[in-house]
Amino acid sequence: MDVLDLARLQFALTGSLHFLFVALTLGLAPLVAIMHTRWVRSGNPLHEHMTRFWGQIYVINYALGIVTGLVMEFQFGLSWSGLSHYAGDVFGAPLAMETLVAFFLESTFLGLWIFGWHRLPKALHLACIWIVTLTAYGSAFYIMIGNAFLQNPVGSVVRGDHMELTDFGALMSNSALVGAFPHVIGAGLAAGGFVMMGASAYQLLRRTAYLEFFTKSLRTGVVVAAIGVVVAVGSGYAQLGLVQEDKFEANTGAAVGLGFMMLIGELLQLVVVFLMLPTVYWLPRWRWTHPILIIMTPLPFLAAVFGWMAREIGRQPWMIWERLTVADAMSPGLTSGMVTTSLIGFTGVLGLLAVVDYVLIVRVVRRGPGDLALGAWPLTPAPAPVRLEV
Repeated sequence: MDVLDLARLQFALTGSLHFLFVALTLGLAPLVAIMHTRWVRSGNPLHEHMTRFWGQIYVINYALGIVTGLVMEFQFGLSWSGLSHYAGDVFGAPLAMETLVAFFLESTFLGLWIFGWHRLPKALHLACIWIVTLTAYGSAFYIMIGNAFLQNPVGSVVRGDHMELTDFGALMSNSALVGAFPHVIGAGLAAGGFVMMGASAYQLLRRTAYLEFFTKSLRTGVVVAAIGVVVAVGSGYAQLGLVQEDKFEANTGAAVGLGFMMLIGELLQLVVVFLMLPTVYWLPRWRWTHPILIIMTPLPFLAAVFGWMAREIGRQPWMIWERLTVADAMSPGLTSGMVTTSLIGFTGVLGLLAVVDYVLIVRVVRRGPGDLALGAWPLTPAPAPVRLEV
């Protein structure tokens, strides 16, 4: 492989791995905020422990996802300085806003939420997790502004050897953004819903002592997954009328990604919306369905990766559509050895983080809500285990 192909492969692998963390973060954040709201309003200890349990999984995924995001940012300077030079004045603006939102606001309020258990007033503590949720979606919004600019470079002009920003409002109303952002929201909700659904099904299959806890979690997961799938599929089809005509016809890789994403999306819509949602009340009692739910857990993540393949490969050979080619966006002086070394290093680090994330989340799921670190001081009694025959 030449230097260009190696650099593209590097960004594709690291970008796909990073988005797996992002999808789960976007899916779990509103779920945790809703559970916390239920607890504050009702005072029900079950809602408190649901908040702590799923919140702990959210915190694990967020912490490791931040590191993968740093690797993504580092690559712009390492391999794509041509992009920074040519369009940094435009492309850098939403990235800077995302940094302010994600690394300052989101991280600050998440820290207050994590360490504010039993210390902050309940209303203020609840406000923290809702701000975390809003800033998480704000962060995704600014990232999608930058990506939409690469797909459809509006709000800018070319002056000499670089582009300059002329209308930030045009960036925010970009036609490549209007359909894409709801699509990402739907993908995130589907990912969070399926993780909640699969983890709950695992515990119910084991005849968990916390039957009510995971019954409610499973039903919540099914409803959220159904909403996410409908939003993702609907907004995905809406985007097809806005993309460039030859984006998929002239690019086999993009067409393959699109084909598999649509296939998985339609399958999930059929299963979740038309088969599982109508039976959400009885589903926790049907143990024969629980292995199926567990097996289905990775599907929304797989669909998300294929979706990014379709969106990004379809732009080739352009880094910025009809403005800057991928070859011209590369950093000068790169060699195959340099890119191969960074490819192995980046992929190894992100792959390790993905494995650690999976192992830690699985450990929390297997342990159940009886021994939680989040919000554990002062000690709060765990929900009483009650075994019921299903």
